[in-house]
Amino acid sequence: MSTALGKPVSASGGAPPARRFRGKNKGKRWTRDKDTELAVIRLPLDVHEPDTRHRTEDLFSAMWSIKRALQRDARDAVDAYWAGDVRREVDAKAWRLELGLSREGMERRAYRHMEHSKHLAHHVTKALVMHQADEVFETSVSRHLFPDASGRRHGRPRVGRWWDYTRIPGRARSHTTSRTWETFRLHGTLAGHLDTYRHRSLDRTFLTPEQVAALPAGIGVLEQPRHLPKPARPSGRVQTGEVTAKNTPKTRAATWWDHTGPLAVVFTGGADSRRGDLVLPVRLPSGSGRWPRLLHFLTNPDTWHKIDLVRRRDTSAPGGWAYQAHLTVLTGGYASPTTKARRAGAAALERVGGIDGNVSNLSIVSFPNTFDPADGGVEATRIEPSDEELAALAKARRKDRGRKRALDRSRRASNPAQYQPSKRQQDRAERRQAARLPARAVETPCGARAANKAGVPKHAYRRDSLSAGYRLNRARLAEAAATAAAAKDHRARRIATAITTHHGANLIVEDCDIRTWYRRWGKALQATTPGRLIAAIGRECEKTGGRMLRGSTFTTKLSQACFCGERVPKTLADRIHTCPTCGLVGDRDKISAALCAHVHLADPDDPSTARLDIVQAHHTQIMFHEGLQEALSSQPQRGDRPTRGRTHAAAHKPEVSGRGPLLDKTPPPGTALTPNETRPANERHKAHVGTAGCTELTRHPGAPAPYRHRVDITSLRDDS
Repeated sequence: MSTALGKPVSASGGAPPARRFRGKNKGKRWTRDKDTELAVIRLPLDVHEPDTRHRTEDLFSAMWSIKRALQRDARDAVDAYWAGDVRREVDAKAWRLELGLSREGMERRAYRHMEHSKHLAHHVTKALVMHQADEVFETSVSRHLFPDASGRRHGRPRVGRWWDYTRIPGRARSHTTSRTWETFRLHGTLAGHLDTYRHRSLDRTFLTPEQVAALPAGIGVLEQPRHLPKPARPSGRVQTGEVTAKNTPKTRAATWWDHTGPLAVVFTGGADSRRGDLVLPVRLPSGSGRWPRLLHFLTNPDTWHKIDLVRRRDTSAPGGWAYQAHLTVLTGGYASPTTKARRAGAAALERVGGIDGNVSNLSIVSFPNTFDPADGGVEATRIEPSDEELAALAKARRKDRGRKRALDRSRRASNPAQYQPSKRQQDRAERRQAARLPARAVETPCGARAANKAGVPKHAYRRDSLSAGYRLNRARLAEAAATAAAAKDHRARRIATAITTHHGANLIVEDCDIRTWYRRWGKALQATTPGRLIAAIGRECEKTGGRMLRGSTFTTKLSQACFCGERVPKTLADRIHTCPTCGLVGDRDKISAALCAHVHLADPDDPSTARLDIVQAHHTQIMFHEGLQEALSSQPQRGDRPTRGRTHAAAHKPEVSGRGPLLDKTPPPGTALTPNETRPANERHKAHVGTAGCTELTRHPGAPAPYRHRVDITSLRDDS
């Protein structure tokens, strides 16, 4: 019996036909234009209903199991790749493809994990699984096998933690076919959200989002309940705008695409799901001050590109997690009229400046781009934490230390068999035994973890039993850390705004490795966060229309140079620049920042092509003269502040030398020798000398003196 093409052959007619696959797309593939910008808006989601919350948690759990399996597969495949040295030398690409170390190979692995499991298809789709495999390949495999532009590679792929899994990557919409979203979709309109949750005091004449966005800040626009109801899916028939042969209008069944009410994120669920669509209501800001931003992102649904489902720690939320939808929009970021005016003024500043990053401060010095005093003077700024910020940081550290101690006590109390009693507890037990008293049970052992001779714990930490209080405190610790990081980002943006406003958007900074600073000084950088500040300044320069360039320290050596061209060698402990040739005396960091403004790069993208223009620097010294000396010697650093738990510094103890060539002259005000974060690494005895608890009698002779506040500090401070 013959069969038509595509129909199965009967059992008596021969072998079954081969499996058919969908061919390649013959249409033109959509690509984003180079000039098209991307921006992301975070939309809070309401998951107060138990069924919705449990289903969302199941979705994250299923996706995490897939990512964990992929990370383990990637780790094993990478180990096999490096172990097969012969195959790698013959044909490395073929060896990688055979092991599945490619984007397609990771996707096939993800599909197999989903198909072999009997429950994942109830929660996730193949589109989600595919994008999760792509993320694992990019973040774990590709970065390990192939070096970046600087020649560095990431380490061996590792398996992450459940608590760090906070993002499910969604699939972008199809820009060639309308109404095609395979993962998370945003339905509804901004006008429908306004009509549904209009504030009772809002004037009825304001009907559209454009009218509401024009209101002054401080007016209530929305009155959303604490628990947002899920919008219902449209039902009935909808006219398509066409007519039939009988001249009657065509209709179709209503879908979510016909929903014009309040905004909601919809996920259809897995292929085997029987629980219907997962609907997550969106909560918008209620005040009128945020509506211009909402109008910028949500007024045109054609620019909506992709949605990622994100969660963050929130101890006050049901389940301990708060959920958000990160909507990627094919448009630039929002900027208020005030911000646009400020950036336009900063772009009009024809200045060039240099930045010198340090562990305890940030120095910025700028000149007119013509280096002519008639076009402007020298501007110098020092960024350092204020006393209020230092006090708040010390308080946060104490709270963080208390939370960690509470976690340790809770773990010890829940797992007493995994810890040994401390020396004090052992001595007390021996005294009771000698006095023939009954032994007292140790509920919370304070000693070391029970381990073998190699120091490896006999019982893995992940197998410990944890109490509900432990989990709550752990969530509070993570939430506090995220809040502190967000506050530091906000502070960095405000400082970057002030710097570009005063010094312009064309800046040059030394290309330093901040990781080395953290290895040397550790927690001392938490107060200033120089890497965060420099990154924020770079972003603000780009948004303003300029650029922040990076110059290599190996080719410029700004800390060892002077304006006159003389080489002035200094150690890290020498914070005052004193030139024996021209007599220039000033702060080391400011002089480096001023010289950084005279650095030229043959290739702006290659820091190694940076060179210091000594001729131009010497010309600047002659032209500005007194103004340059005053700018580089004002705003001195703070004195040394010994803190509790400070680490050893990288600099060596400076030797006491004789009088220098210019030490007989009176230095400018505020340029006295003041040790800072590069203080010498003093030798300490076993008692914790040098900490905050030391006294004059117990302080080591080489330890620095206590901090004395200086009242002549003038700096740009940010009390965030």
